[in-house]
Amino acid sequence: MGKLAEKALKLPETPGVYIMLDDAGQVIYVGKAKKLKNRVSSYFRGSHNTKTEAMISKIADFNVIMVNTEFEALMLEDSLIKHHMPKYNILLKDDKGYPYIRLDVTQPYPRFSVVSHKSDDGAMYFGPFGGRQASFDAIDAIRKALKLPACGKTFPKDIGKDRPCLNYHIGACRGYCMPDIDKKLHDKAISEAVMVLEGKTDKLVLQLSDEMEAAAEKLRFEEAAEIRDRIKAIERLETRQYAVSQAFADTDAVGLFSNEVRSCFAVLHYVDGNLLNKDVEFFDSTMEKPDEAVSSFLRQYYAARGVLPKTVCLPMKLPDKEQLEKFLEDKTGVKTRFITPKSGVRLKFVRTAELNAKEETARITTHEERVSKTAQWLQDALNLEKLPDRIEAYDISNTGSSDIVASMTVFSKGRPLKKAYRKFKIKSIDTQNDYASMAETVTRRLQRYIDGDEKFAPLPDIMLIDGGSAHAKAAQESAASLGISLPIFGMVKDDRHRTRALITPDGDEIGIAAQPSVFAFIGTIQEETHRFAITYHKTLHSKSTLVSELDKIPGVGKKRKADLLKKWGSVKKIAAATEAELREVVPESVARAVHGHFNSTEKENGQK
Repeated sequence: MGKLAEKALKLPETPGVYIMLDDAGQVIYVGKAKKLKNRVSSYFRGSHNTKTEAMISKIADFNVIMVNTEFEALMLEDSLIKHHMPKYNILLKDDKGYPYIRLDVTQPYPRFSVVSHKSDDGAMYFGPFGGRQASFDAIDAIRKALKLPACGKTFPKDIGKDRPCLNYHIGACRGYCMPDIDKKLHDKAISEAVMVLEGKTDKLVLQLSDEMEAAAEKLRFEEAAEIRDRIKAIERLETRQYAVSQAFADTDAVGLFSNEVRSCFAVLHYVDGNLLNKDVEFFDSTMEKPDEAVSSFLRQYYAARGVLPKTVCLPMKLPDKEQLEKFLEDKTGVKTRFITPKSGVRLKFVRTAELNAKEETARITTHEERVSKTAQWLQDALNLEKLPDRIEAYDISNTGSSDIVASMTVFSKGRPLKKAYRKFKIKSIDTQNDYASMAETVTRRLQRYIDGDEKFAPLPDIMLIDGGSAHAKAAQESAASLGISLPIFGMVKDDRHRTRALITPDGDEIGIAAQPSVFAFIGTIQEETHRFAITYHKTLHSKSTLVSELDKIPGVGKKRKADLLKKWGSVKKIAAATEAELREVVPESVARAVHGHFNSTEKENGQK
């Protein structure tokens, strides 16, 4: 990267577009910059997120195109992204716009469908509408209101071939598949559907009202009743259709959320303050520069749809806001304001959009995906030969020089494997020495593996030690003494007792604070290992402290201690027993000694 960094520092501080190339000469990323030198050189210094690091590792060369203004840079960037479709740019998965309802009037029996764009094919197009589902709902509502066919039959080819389907029998269709149905009725229903979709519902209702009155005057009451029912259905349809067709007309709110696996944009569509629709777009990467990501997304999202709301509320300020507004106005002919609200109802819109982006991301991100991304980062950052699956962690717990214990926890596929947890009571030393205690623990664990103990198999892919480089060094030397080589790292805490970094036995730190998923995962391991060690130590220390009280009493040997504990369960309850109750378990002289011991102890402590 040295040559590329030098090349970047020689660039001018002018607007332009930069094009990143891999070793095959393929375009892998296109970006714009207000100052080419500053933006391009930033890739070759400092640390970046996982996606950007992956992209940088693939860069073999780069080209730049200088322009006169930032707006020209934005226009050129957009054109180059569409042409090259670079792997590391944000790319919408499909070029979907606001949908249209299409009516193929070139056919004798026209049918409705939903399409993404208008075409010059002789069909009629209505919309655009707020979403594909809303468009299908509108078609379905019109079919039911006007009793148009919804079956899969082709007219006129299938007329008279089969009996009418269920829709005819429940009154949802006139039964146009029957040979005695006049085609003019179908033509009339289609023309009424067109009037509804064109927003001419009032005119249609007046027209049908005249027909209803005329039928009634001629005493055709069944026909008049049918027209009356149709008017009611159309009037119910009007409000629904207005809401659907206007779903893009007022305010949009944009939210962005990234986790360790992917990012999500949520766009909420509001009309008069009411939420009517939502779009979500996912990208299999995290966003290192959210403002650039939002700008790129908005450019593609709204240009593809061709229809913009009056206002778009954003979670952050965009450095190229003016250029983006002009770009989209040139594309669509509509002037839209991009704002970053600081308070009020529009800020609530943005917060709701962010919440939706977060929830949608969590919904489709599996535990396995999270674990895979975390494991991949650990493999790359720690230079491991393979993806780590089994991770073992160790901690020492003691109170001064008494009851020194160690814990071993195991995590597999990102989850605690509790059946593989192990506890160690330190045997080789009786003074506080964490390094010697860790050395003994690791030696005993690995020796059990060498001896063929299945409870200590397999070996871990990573061994984590609670402590610094000296703790990790003690574990590494123990493993080496047994001829075993393992990746071993210490877990270094910050001033808030959170694991902030991993450290090698030689003292080289690998920071994890900038990687939220890794930070959380390693922190969970450290906390669980510490909890397991503390719990074991407290249990052991409690037992040794309580039982030692019985050891002080003359006449209470191993068997009588066992009898007393079996009867009462704890030394505390033994101490509370009366002398008469104690005589039921041990001889009178021993009962007197036990009762006297605890009562004299309480008196000395001022408890009686």
